Parts: sequence; structure tokens; C-alpha cells
Amino acid sequence: MTATILVADDDAAIRTVLNQALTRAGYEVRITSNAATLWRWVSAGEGDLVVTDVVMPDENAFDLLPRIKKARPDLPVLVMSAQNTFMTAIRASEKGAYDYLPKPFDLTELIAIIGRALAEPKRKPARLDDDMQDGMPLVGRSAAMQEIYRVLARLMQTDLTLMITGESGTGKELVARALHDYGKRRNGPFVAINMAAIPRDLIESELFGHEKGAFTGAQNRSTGRFEQAEGGTLFLDEIGDMPMDAQTRLLRVLQQGEYTTVGGRTPIRTDVRIVAATNKDLKHLINQGLFREDLYYRLNVVPLRLPPLRDRAEDIPDLVRHFMQMAEKEGLDGKRFDSEALDVMKSYAWPGNVRELENLVRRLMALYPQEVITREIIDTELRSDVPDSPIDKVSPRGGSLTIAQAVEENMRTYFAGFGDNLPPPGLYDRVLTEMEYPLILAALTATRGNQIKAADLLGLNRNTLRKKIRELGVSVYRSSRSA
Repeated sequence: MTATILVADDDAAIRTVLNQALTRAGYEVRITSNAATLWRWVSAGEGDLVVTDVVMPDENAFDLLPRIKKARPDLPVLVMSAQNTFMTAIRASEKGAYDYLPKPFDLTELIAIIGRALAEPKRKPARLDDDMQDGMPLVGRSAAMQEIYRVLARLMQTDLTLMITGESGTGKELVARALHDYGKRRNGPFVAINMAAIPRDLIESELFGHEKGAFTGAQNRSTGRFEQAEGGTLFLDEIGDMPMDAQTRLLRVLQQGEYTTVGGRTPIRTDVRIVAATNKDLKHLINQGLFREDLYYRLNVVPLRLPPLRDRAEDIPDLVRHFMQMAEKEGLDGKRFDSEALDVMKSYAWPGNVRELENLVRRLMALYPQEVITREIIDTELRSDVPDSPIDKVSPRGGSLTIAQAVEENMRTYFAGFGDNLPPPGLYDRVLTEMEYPLILAALTATRGNQIKAADLLGLNRNTLRKKIRELGVSVYRSSRSA
């Protein structure tokens, strides 16, 4: 039997497009411009699936959805909205929608979702506390952020392990906190640990705790992060910096749901959702013998890549307003950014990503008495934010380290990290390969993204440089004055 799709949208053009596309896909379609007619159809038992806009002239779909779900709990409802925020996606999930699509949407994707919805059993809707509705933990309306919102909304009521990847400053911990705060474990603790910030020989103790006398200086029993996070979420940041012994212990937790403290003998059952994050290429670390492949697949159940700010520059005005509002609540005077200032900010490369933008906004509000932030102010600030070229830091002038001295110093630190052991075989090729990335990045930073000058500086053919930039994934710096 042909399924009937009920479509409600106050935009005549969208109604026409949906009517034609769904009819071609083989469905019966009924269309309306208001919520009252949609409710009359639903309450009469008509339709097999609903596609509705959020904002309609007579009623908001979020107010109508609870009545629909009460009257017909098995009726899938797809929600569309031009108000493309994180909370829109979360509210759609909380109200019982099968899925959420930001406008403009892709018709092929919409039809695919309808097919899945008609074939699948009804999913249990999420439940959010009323005092959570006003928060805005994630900001941005770009297509990249819309996909992140949708993934998070689907994951809220699950315990699936999530692997968040992205450059430093993209907001990995913020995403992990949002997943916890709006998920079913929100009444439990959220515990974060940064592997790169803890001495390698203490990571196992920090994660799993230790018994009295387990090692020199262990005068008392100490709880670990797993015990502290019991019933909640454990966020493992910079997972690529976890030493191999700790990786083996973590793998056991993921496989068997239990661990032992350092110096302990009795297995401890644990009920913790794990969210991991890294800004490193874990597959590259696996090839180097620095990360367990089996652990990678256990952690990477649901991968989520956060885009760098330069790839979602259209979100910058929203982010600026958000950070200004936060700063005003802390007592700083309000400002206004003129359009040219925002244009400059949208053309900047933001090597520090969202964290760099937040720091800039706070600095501008704290240090500048002007009510309006102009292009000239932004130009000055962004020029002062450009980091010195790493080449200068290792040049012979001014008593600084030479390149050879800097490499020697870093290699001593690298070897020290293995204690009495040796690094995995193949060190020569690994070092040469890994030096390419910072060398090319330094040249591009020094030349403000000018690839012709960078190629000349490096002594490479321009086409060779382009190939290496692409292969290594080097982020090309661009001056705020370049377009």
C-alpha cells in the first residue's frame, strides 16, 4: 500500500517542491499551510508520516508535536526549520520528532529519511528538563554545524562511545559537555581529563586510581577518574597522548566493563560513557606503533569531526554576538562590530579557531573604549596575533637555537618519554616525515600564505609544495587583508 505523507509549511514554494518530489517518489501527498489542518488530519487517523515546518501562522510545531505524539505515538514526524540552532535540533528530538532537517534541505536526503522512518520502529523520544531549554551550548547555523547538531540529537539517549576529532580550539570539550548535559546521563558527573597535561607515568593512576603503597609516594588510596565519573560521562581529551600501558587498561574497560586500580587485585565494574577527543591523526600513530589499532576501533564507534572556524566563517557573526553577551554578563561594556570589521574577521584564517575568536572578542571589549569596533581595530589586533615564524625561533641570530639544536633538544624529550624502553622501529623515516608538516606550515606562516614565496623559501617547485600541502593536510594561513 502506498504511504501517505502529510506536509505542512506556510511557504507555497516549499509546498509545491515537496508535493512534486514526494509524488515522483511514489507517495500520496496531502499539503497544507497551517497547523490546524495538519492536526485535523492527524487526529482523524490520516497519513503515515508528517513533514512539518516549525513556524506556521497559527501554531508552532513544537507546541503541536506533543499532541501528535500523544494521539498517535507511532506516527513519524520530520521537522524542518530555518532557525538552524543546536537547541532547535535538541527540541525537535525532545518533542518526539523522528528527525530534524535545517532549511534549505536536500530533497534526496529528505526522501531517504522518509524511507527509513516508514521502515523503522518508533524511537523513544528524549526528555529534557525545562530549565535546559534556554541554554545555547553550541553556536552556529552553517551547514557543517547543522550536521553536528543532528548527530548529537540522535546520540543523546544512547551510550555509544564517541570519538571527536578536530583542530585545537574547535570546541571538542564543549561538544562532549553538550552531549552529557542534554543526554540521559545528565544527572551523573561529567569528568574530563587531558592526557597531554599529565605526566605519562601518572596517567594510569589518574584514570584508574591507586592503592596505598602501590608505588613510591602512594601513602593513601586514591580514586581515579573512572570512579569519579561513575554513572556519568568520562571525557578523554588528547587521547593520542595516552601511553601504551594505559591504552591496554582502557581497552579492557571497553571490552569487559571493568578495571583494576594500580596496585589493586579486585576488578571493579564501571558504568561510564566514554567520549574521546584528539587533534592528531590516530591512524598515523597506529602506523608508527604508538596507538593500539583495536583500541582505536573501540573508541571510534561514532566519529564526529569538528570543522575549523575558517571552514564555517559564516558562523562568526553569531559567535561574536554570543561571546559579547557572555562578556557583558561578566560586567564588560557592550560593543558593536561594524560590517567591515566582521568581513575582515570572516576572511581571517583563525589558526586558534573558536578559542582564538573568543579571546579576541573579550580582549576588544576589555581594552577598547570605543563603542563600535571598526575594521582598523580588527586589522591591528589580527596582525598582532600572527605568531612569529617558527623559523625565527630556531635561527642562529640573537642567540636563539639553531635548527639542529632545536631538533636535538626535542629528540631528547621524545626519547625520555619512553623511559628505559626504546621507541618503535622506523624512527628515521618517521622523523623526516613528521618534520615536513611543521616546516611547510612555518614557511606558509612566514609568507602569510603566499605559496609562491613559500616555495621559493623552501627551495621547492610550487607544484611540489601544493602536492605536499594537500597530502599533509597543512592549513594554509591567509592574511586578514587577502580575499
